[in-house]
Amino acid sequence: MVRPRLPGRRIATLDRTTPTIGQLGTLEVRLARTTGEVRRAQQLRYKVFYEEMAAQADPFTMATRRDRDHFDGLCDHLLVFDHNVAARRFRRPRPQIVATYRLLRQEIADHNGGYYASSEFEVDALVARHPTLNFLELGRSCVLKPYRDKRTVELLWHGAWSYVLRHNIDVMFGCASLAGTDPDALAVALSYLHHQHLAPPEWRVRALSSRYVEMNRLPASEIDVKTALRALPPLIKGYLRLGAYIAEGAVIDRQFRTTDVLIILPVSGISHRYINYYGANATRHA
Repeated sequence: MVRPRLPGRRIATLDRTTPTIGQLGTLEVRLARTTGEVRRAQQLRYKVFYEEMAAQADPFTMATRRDRDHFDGLCDHLLVFDHNVAARRFRRPRPQIVATYRLLRQEIADHNGGYYASSEFEVDALVARHPTLNFLELGRSCVLKPYRDKRTVELLWHGAWSYVLRHNIDVMFGCASLAGTDPDALAVALSYLHHQHLAPPEWRVRALSSRYVEMNRLPASEIDVKTALRALPPLIKGYLRLGAYIAEGAVIDRQFRTTDVLIILPVSGISHRYINYYGANATRHA
């Protein structure tokens, strides 16, 4: 059952002294320190989701040019800044926000109406099945187009991994999107995810019955793996390389004009190759 959504309030702490998590050249990754930085992250999300990807904005969203909901007040916001591109505000230069991730810890979700993904998938059942584990929802992943390269994504992952270690997270999960709302047009990609990466029973949950879209649209024998991988967004492929699973069933998101799948990534199952790369203590870009 989906928990009722309560009015959002700032639970995640905005700390002006939040340290830098990592740096790579002119890029820096850290958590948002001020409400102004959160607003700038929302502006970046609007630019990517609504202007580039043609999500459908309501009048208020269109007027403010910010992608936001009440979860923003509950989440920590992981940001990547480029110090080589500084916008001036009141004659003071400030680095440009070029990427963002929204992070919602279980301890906060449990007291504030649950998770964003609960409106699409049976997340509560997954969390209840593992009462001794600590969950983290990742969402609203967003990178400015000129920065969609290895360096930026690597720094985002470095920041997320550092956050996971700091808060003793056991399981990460979140919605990931394929562009388009026609599941038949996405049949190869959806069927590949279903046949090759479906979560085992221990981690499996389903899309909500009222929103369930069948992913098993083609027999495994008819799927060309290279074609399927080319059809997957880089974010989903990155999750899969880390060792993530996919929930059963997809969901059509009409507002964002996407087809969503649920990613489930137990920390214990992350490939040792990536843990060694980023450092067991997240030291690679510290």
